[in-house]
Amino acid sequence: GGLRGGNNMAAIHLANAVGGDMFLGFISAVAFATILAVVSGLTLAGASAVSHDLYASVLRKGKVNEKDELFVSKISAVTLGCVAIFLGILFEKQNVAFMVGLAFAVAASANFPILFLSMYWKKLTSKGALIGGSAGLITATILVILGPAVWVDVFGYDKPIFPYKYPALFSVTTAFIVMWFSSIMDKSKSSKREIAAFDSQFVQSQIGLKNQ
Repeated sequence: GGLRGGNNMAAIHLANAVGGDMFLGFISAVAFATILAVVSGLTLAGASAVSHDLYASVLRKGKVNEKDELFVSKISAVTLGCVAIFLGILFEKQNVAFMVGLAFAVAASANFPILFLSMYWKKLTSKGALIGGSAGLITATILVILGPAVWVDVFGYDKPIFPYKYPALFSVTTAFIVMWFSSIMDKSKSSKREIAAFDSQFVQSQIGLKNQ
């Protein structure tokens, strides 16, 4: 028969079947502590990114006091928490492992091409990284919505527009292509300075010493 609580409760039921109430309590405590640590860590990381990177550095150009930045951080934490709760209710019946895979696919589409090219491709520019990373993020998000996980399981349509569950193959490729094209088309002065500084940066990243 079906598991009480759905497939996500398989480990809990297995612990009960193998070790009884004591092992069940231990596994439940570990699961609760793990979930709490991950959720709190992601909330803090998201709130700090919004308050420090986006608000203080981008919007205010560094001209902001700690009180305003802390207030934005608190508002961001509450907002992110509400969004997470809403999405958790929306995807209640989805398998947790599958949803983690989707999250990593979306993150990889935005982060991996930037990290890889910034380390090994000399002509990558800041503008190319921004445009390419954004393209990968947007592509992955759209393909997840149009795929079976959301379009069928959440929205209730018979067939998905995008047939694959994981979008990484297409979104990561899109990020690489857009990043490459945007970088070679960037002829600004800042891009020339970034390209000229690559060799020194590469040597320092490999051996820890500056290239004189």
